[in-house]
Amino acid sequence: MSLSDYRRKRNFDDTPEPRDEESTENGFRFVIQRHRASHLHYDLRLELEGVLKSWAIPKGPSMNPNDKRLAIHTEDHPVAYLHFEGVIPKGNYGAGVMHIWDEGHYKNHNEKERLSNAYAAGKLKITLIGSKLRGIFTLVRSSSKNRENQWLLIKHQDEFATALQYDAENFIDETYLKNKTQDAANLSLNSLVNPMLASPGKTIFNDKNWIYELKYDGYRALANLQHSKITLYTRNGISLNQKFKSIATDLATIEHNAILDGEIVLLNKAGIPQFSALQNYDPLTSEGSLVYYVFDLLHLNGHDTITLPLLDRKQLLKELLPKSNHVFYCEHVEAMGTAIYKKAVDMGMEGIIAKKGNSEYDLNNRSPNWLKFKKFESTEAIICGYTLSKSAGRAFGALILGMINTDGLVYVGTCGSGFSEEQLKHLHNKFELLVRDEPVFKIAKHLKGRTAVWLRPKLLCEVKFAEWTSANVMRHPVFLRLREDKMLDVDAQTESALDQISDSKKVSSEFTLDVDARSLNISHVDKLYWPSLPKTKYDLLDYYIKMAPYILPFLKNRPESLLRHPNGVSHEPFYQKDASDFPSWIEKTHIISKSGEKGIDYALCQDKASLLFLNNLGCIEMHPWHSTIFQLDKPDYAIIDLDPSEENSFEEVIETALVAHDILKSAKIKSFCKTSGASGLHIYVPMGGLYNYEQARDFIKLVCLCIQQRLPTLTTMERSLKKRGSKIYLDYLQNRKGQTIIAAYSLRAKPLATVSTPLNWEEVKTGLKVEQFTIDSVPKRMLKNKDVFLGILEEGIAMGEAIDALNTGF
Repeated sequence: MSLSDYRRKRNFDDTPEPRDEESTENGFRFVIQRHRASHLHYDLRLELEGVLKSWAIPKGPSMNPNDKRLAIHTEDHPVAYLHFEGVIPKGNYGAGVMHIWDEGHYKNHNEKERLSNAYAAGKLKITLIGSKLRGIFTLVRSSSKNRENQWLLIKHQDEFATALQYDAENFIDETYLKNKTQDAANLSLNSLVNPMLASPGKTIFNDKNWIYELKYDGYRALANLQHSKITLYTRNGISLNQKFKSIATDLATIEHNAILDGEIVLLNKAGIPQFSALQNYDPLTSEGSLVYYVFDLLHLNGHDTITLPLLDRKQLLKELLPKSNHVFYCEHVEAMGTAIYKKAVDMGMEGIIAKKGNSEYDLNNRSPNWLKFKKFESTEAIICGYTLSKSAGRAFGALILGMINTDGLVYVGTCGSGFSEEQLKHLHNKFELLVRDEPVFKIAKHLKGRTAVWLRPKLLCEVKFAEWTSANVMRHPVFLRLREDKMLDVDAQTESALDQISDSKKVSSEFTLDVDARSLNISHVDKLYWPSLPKTKYDLLDYYIKMAPYILPFLKNRPESLLRHPNGVSHEPFYQKDASDFPSWIEKTHIISKSGEKGIDYALCQDKASLLFLNNLGCIEMHPWHSTIFQLDKPDYAIIDLDPSEENSFEEVIETALVAHDILKSAKIKSFCKTSGASGLHIYVPMGGLYNYEQARDFIKLVCLCIQQRLPTLTTMERSLKKRGSKIYLDYLQNRKGQTIIAAYSLRAKPLATVSTPLNWEEVKTGLKVEQFTIDSVPKRMLKNKDVFLGILEEGIAMGEAIDALNTGF
C-alpha cells in the first residue's frame, strides 16, 4: 500500500485535498463521492490497511443486480479523504466539485479469506452498510492484462436489491440538490419517483377551489411508461409488474412516455375495494375486478408536468388514458366535499381525498394541498382467541381482540368480517400452535353464548372500525391484515401483559422458540440462575422477551462483548469477544486489533432473535460498544461512571450525581442518568458521533474535575483502589474505544436480579434504591413509563461551547 502516486499528482499548496498520510485506524469504512471533474463520475473508496483503495465509476453505483458498472481502479488515497468535500481548483489533478454521496461501513462477506488477499486476487465480495447502498456487492477485476485497472461493480440479488432501473443521480441528498447549480433535476423515466402524500384532514368542507376524489383502499402505485416498457411499482420501489401483469399489459398500449400516479384495487360486485383479497391476488382464482385508478400525471413526452395546476394535469391525463379493462381515469367532484363524503361512507368506501385545484405536485412530501378524510378508523389489535364457527366449513367465527393499556391486556371487541377463505385457513393454522387453557382477560359477558378458544397473544392484526363505544369496544371492526412484520412489538407487549396473569405454566427443559422467522433451540430453561430468589434461565428469557423493544435500540449495530454466566450468578463467568463460530444468521463485524495482527468477529445484537440467542448462551448482561459499526471511532455518548467504595452509601452516590447534573445543567449540557444495577449510577452525555473517543474522554475528564472541585472530600479521580480510600471514583476512563458498560435495561448478574434502569432526573433523590429495579419490577414499570433514555442516541452536544461554559464555571 503506497500513497506515492497520490502525492505525485497533487500540489498541496494549491488543493484543499488531504495530505498523503497513512492511517492505522483500519475501521472498514467506505465513501462514495460524486465528482464533477472533466466528466461526471462517482468515486468508490474502501478503507483497507491504512489507505483508501479507490475506483472511479463513470455511471455511478447501482442497486440493480443486472447492472455491471465499470469501475476504473485509481491511485490509493489517504484515509482522511473519507470526509473530503469541496472544490479542487482548476489546473489541479481532478479539478472540479466533489460531494459525499454515501458513506458508511463495510465488511468482508467471505470470512474465510483476508480482504487484502481477495483484493490482490482481483475479487472482493463485500457487504456495504450505508444510507443509500446496502447489501452484498462484488468488485471483480478484468482478466485481460491490458485492462488490469478495469473492474466491475456488481450488486447481488438480496433483500436490498431492486429490479428497477437505478440512476445514482436520482438519489442526491435534497440539501445538496438545493445548492447545486450545474445539474438539471428533471424526473427520470428510468428511476423511482417518491409520490406526493396527503395530510390528515379534520372536518370535511365545501370549497369551489377544491376537488374531491374517492379514497380507494389498495396499493398506491406509480407507473413509468417508456416506449411500451412499463415499470409499475409501490411507493417503496417494490415491482408490481408480475403481481398485476394485466395492468402492466394495458399500460403498455399507451403510445406516450409518461409517469402516472394512482391506486390499484380489487373491487367486489358492489364496486367496493377488498384490500385483504388484493393482498392475496391470484389472476386465476381471485374474484372481483382488478383496477388501476390513475389520478395524476407527473411527466409527459419529455416534459415534467408537476408544476402545472392539478386540474390541468388531470385534463391531460384524461386524454392520455385509453379504454381499458384494468386502467381507469379517477373521476372527481368539484366544490361539493360534504356530499361526496356522505356518498362515500354510504357506499362503504374508506373515505375521500380533497385536493386543491390549482396545486402543484409536491414530490416526496406530505402536503396540506391534499387532505384525506376517512370514515373508518384503523388500529392494530392483539389476537387473544377466536370463537368457533356455526357455519360448516368455516375455519373459525370471529377473532377475540385485545389491547395493552395501563391496566394490562384488555378486551376491545370481536371481529368476524373481512376475511377471505384463504385467510381464514392461514390464520387457523397459526392458531393451532398458540392454544392455551385460560383466557388472558375476563370477557364472558361479551361472547353471548359463543364458544371461545383461547390463544397466547402473540399475533397482531390491523382492523378498521366505525367508532369506539362507551365501553371502549370497537364498533363494527373489519379485518384488514395480519401484521406479521410486527411480531417484535407484539411479543414484547403480550409477554408484559402475561406477567400480570397469576397462573404459571411449566415448560420443558428444552424446546424450540420461533422468533423473527428464526427457530431457536432453547436449552436448560429450568437451570437455577438466581438461587436466592429463586429465578431460572426461563425467567431470564422471559424478561428479555418483554424488554426487547426497550433494550434493542441501545444494542443494534454495536459490537457486543459477551459476558457469559452459563451456570448462573453463583458461578464464575467468562468473557467472549470472538463470535466467528456463531450461526451465519447472527450478524458480525470484523474489527482489527490495535496491533493489526489479529481481527475479532464481534457479534451484533440486531433483533429479538439474536438477543435471545445470546441469552440462551448465558449472557445475563449485555455490554455494547459506545459506537456503532458505521463509525467505530466516534461514540454516540460519553459516560461518567460513579463508582463508590465499600464505605460509601448510595445516598452519597445520589448526592454526587445531583452535583454532576447541576454542573451540566448550568453549562446547558444535556445529560441522562441510569442505575448501574449494582452500587453506582451512570451519567450519559450525548455525543452524536461528532467526536472521537479521545475528545469524548477528555471532555468527561473536565466534567469530573468540576465535580471533584465541588465535592473534594467525597470524590476522587484516582484510579488505584489503594489510593482511592473511602471516596467515590469519578471514572472517566470508561470512554475508550472498545470499552463497554452495561446497557440500559440490561439485567445484572447480581443476587437480586437487578436491572440497569434509566431514570428521570426527578427520581434521583433521597430514598432511591437500586433494589427497586429488578427482573420483576422493570417490565411493569415500562408499561406505565416512557423511555427517558433514547435522548442519548440523538443530537450531540456542541463541545466547544460546552467546554467554554464549564471553564467559566470552573
